[in-house]
Amino acid sequence: MNDKTTHANPSKNRTPRHRAREFALQGLYQWLLNNEPSSTVANNIRNAHGFDKADGEFFSALLNGTISTSLELRETISPLIDRGIAELSPIEHGALLLGAYELKNHPEIPYRVVINEAVELTKSFGGIDGHKYVNGVLDKLAGKLRPEEVVADARR
Repeated sequence: MNDKTTHANPSKNRTPRHRAREFALQGLYQWLLNNEPSSTVANNIRNAHGFDKADGEFFSALLNGTISTSLELRETISPLIDRGIAELSPIEHGALLLGAYELKNHPEIPYRVVINEAVELTKSFGGIDGHKYVNGVLDKLAGKLRPEEVVADARR
């Protein structure tokens, strides 16, 4: 990734959890491009400028969990995308994996928060309209993985 990976600055009010997601996405990007072990990726990211302001425990859970379940997550995402996984940009791919992991494994985080965070990350690091694509795919995925929550939210 370019310079923006270690200090993207879309908002000065980034929470430690948001920062953890930013660093997890950067780690996934590195992993997708270099196919390095998650431990190597995690060590590289932990040494990045600003990591001390991130929730390190949440970062580890996200990065390691997403990488270790990436095959299953890809199978979950594949029917919802209009192209092959290999055709996704690494940022979209990483954001979709990260969002799918959170939707599947962190029910304590509202699905709208998961989707919004993935969209914001894609806006910060991805291409011009990548965030719209990520939003659409994760919205469909939330309906499959958390149908009760989505229906309850729609009733409000």
